Amino acid sequence: MSKIRYRFNTKTLTYEKFVTPLRVRIIRVLSFLATASVIGAVAVIIAYNYLDSPKEKRLKRELEQMQAQYRRLNNRLDNMSAVLSDLERRDDNVYRVILETDSIPDAIRKAGFGGADRYAGLEGFDNTQLMTALTQRTDQLAKQMYIQSRSYDDLLKLARKKDQLISSIPAIMPISNKDLRHAPSGFGWRTHPIYKTAEFHPGMDFAAPEGTEIYATGDGVIQTADAKAQGYGNHVVINHGNGYTTLYGHMSRMAVKPGDIVKRGQIIGYVGSTGLSTAPHVHYEVLKNGERMNPINYYYSDLTPEQYQRLIELASQPSQSFD
Repeated sequence: MSKIRYRFNTKTLTYEKFVTPLRVRIIRVLSFLATASVIGAVAVIIAYNYLDSPKEKRLKRELEQMQAQYRRLNNRLDNMSAVLSDLERRDDNVYRVILETDSIPDAIRKAGFGGADRYAGLEGFDNTQLMTALTQRTDQLAKQMYIQSRSYDDLLKLARKKDQLISSIPAIMPISNKDLRHAPSGFGWRTHPIYKTAEFHPGMDFAAPEGTEIYATGDGVIQTADAKAQGYGNHVVINHGNGYTTLYGHMSRMAVKPGDIVKRGQIIGYVGSTGLSTAPHVHYEVLKNGERMNPINYYYSDLTPEQYQRLIELASQPSQSFD
């Protein structure tokens, strides 16, 4: 019930009921509505810009989770890319070298994708750059994996054709030396043990007790087994085919004769000090098409990476050879 208001009339000296004019009431109502509208609009603006609705809070959480997932995926791609790069290096620098075939050019391995509109569907989002970069990396990695897979298919075909080559390539040390108890004298310039002059040492010397077994380092045919070569004493030369030969010098005695077919790991003689030698050892050489190679590059079948690294360190130390 509305309150009744009265007004004193000075002319009639009486109280009269006061009725607010309709125009005033309309103005008051419009003023109230206008004020309420302004306050409401300000409240909406503040809420829209500074306060999150439950839906917006949920979407923000989802966005943060998505960004975190993108970062995790990028880290996984980093790890996968590192592993793939290692496989590519092994492919080019080990497998293809062994099989004597050309490496795959980086221009092919790292080639990009054509088409300017390939990632157009990712444009127009707040995280366009993030999504595009991740998609590009994924596509690039997928292509590299495909190329590497095809490369392994090709290598498998070559390996099947070159089984004989694989088994004939020198790939082990000429004496059992897995614990590296026989420190080698390496390939390169050394002091001659007798003449005391600097001379090029064309192989590796492994000191070992007299009578230690000497092994063929790859399949082949005995080409030489005698003491006729000056300085080598009793020595054996194996023709492995495909341009490879190996020489084993200063044996106390030989266990093979020319024409014998031998397998990798087969005993061909025993450590001695015959010929131009100062102590029992085996002098070992690897030749490729008549050119002397560093034998340390051909021990990949019987040493762990740690043992191989240790052998390199021992062989690189300045010393004099035994012959």
